[in-house]
Amino acid sequence: MKKIKIVELFAGVGGFRIGLESVSDKKTKYNVVWSSQWEPGASKQYASDIYVERFGKDDHSCEDIKLVIEKKFKEIPDHDLLVGGFPCQDYSVARTLSHAEGLEGKKGVLWWSIFNILKKKGKNAPNFLMLENVDRLLKSPASQRGRDFAVMLSSLASLGYAVEWRVINAAEYGFPQRRRRVFILGYKKNSSIYNKIKKLNNPKKWIFNEGVIIKEFPIKKSEKEMREVETWKDIAEVSKKFSIDKPAKSPFENSGIMIDGKIFTIKVEPDYKGEMAKLGDFIEEEKNVSEEFFIDGKYLEQWKKLKGSKSEMRKSKSGHEYKYSEGAMAFPDLLDKPSRTIVTGEGGSSPSRFKHIIKTKSGKYRRLMPIELERLNMFPENHTKGAPDVKRAFIMGNALVVGVIKKLGISLAKSI
Repeated sequence: MKKIKIVELFAGVGGFRIGLESVSDKKTKYNVVWSSQWEPGASKQYASDIYVERFGKDDHSCEDIKLVIEKKFKEIPDHDLLVGGFPCQDYSVARTLSHAEGLEGKKGVLWWSIFNILKKKGKNAPNFLMLENVDRLLKSPASQRGRDFAVMLSSLASLGYAVEWRVINAAEYGFPQRRRRVFILGYKKNSSIYNKIKKLNNPKKWIFNEGVIIKEFPIKKSEKEMREVETWKDIAEVSKKFSIDKPAKSPFENSGIMIDGKIFTIKVEPDYKGEMAKLGDFIEEEKNVSEEFFIDGKYLEQWKKLKGSKSEMRKSKSGHEYKYSEGAMAFPDLLDKPSRTIVTGEGGSSPSRFKHIIKTKSGKYRRLMPIELERLNMFPENHTKGAPDVKRAFIMGNALVVGVIKKLGISLAKSI
């Protein structure tokens, strides 16, 4: 049996762990050997507490990961696979690689925590990476479209990793939620998968035929050629110069590969022919729903208004007037389609444009309960029980669709 030791960073309530450990079989065993979850500025660490309740306190850290790396690095064991859904803020470099921690944006350091673990591990750095982020990463910031992702790729290249990425909308592969995220898989130089990419020497064939992601997430054939993205070897140069003259559009498409510092990208379309999950399949019977989740009739019009289309003049803080418009959203949410993306503000009774609202068989309107949000993210039922409902919703808004991780885990094990 091949045992794959995992370090799970920014672990939340363990979505990567649940997904990967659940697909262990007679040939491959995924095993989390260390985890880290810490919510900056939070007086109570609900996600970490839930993680410990479900998986135990051994080899789990609830401290600022930056401080752990600086002062307790020996606590992080050697491992084969590093995973994490790190927050997307700002990854620019302030001067040189030696000052890579000097970022614009307080949460930007979280990417460099991953980088610094890999760098300090040196020859013992993990052979494989599995990272998740919002797809906005591929085109941020607005002033230098794609720079943040280019900095990430450049920093991984400097450590000898090859990378493939794909934006995956979970619902387009039969999962119950329309959640679009970019998944980034890294392979260290001289690892089995790195050597396969190097030997193939054909970026398009890897993406469409031979790669890790394509094995479980099929895409349509394309006659388009992959486009090479210009970049620089020096990370500080990437941060300073990338896309500086072309801010309107990011050069990164929804799929691509990087090896030896060369980046290739191409737009792909999903090719899934299986059954599609529906929101209605994950809804609790009305008799089991607490009264607090039903919408008071006096607020119903306010809910409808927030969900409706808008076209109005607004004024910015600087006094600039502009026209704001947005389209209408389904009201109530359609039960015969996958759910919309769960957001961190899903909890609470106050009217909102982005919270889910469904209509029951009796004709009442209600919000979704935490257990239903867990189902839509494919977590075990009541996995977040113990935290207040608002926090449970917040946690699920930050989580990932476990089914996607399962498929990536199956494919990675086959490829290794």
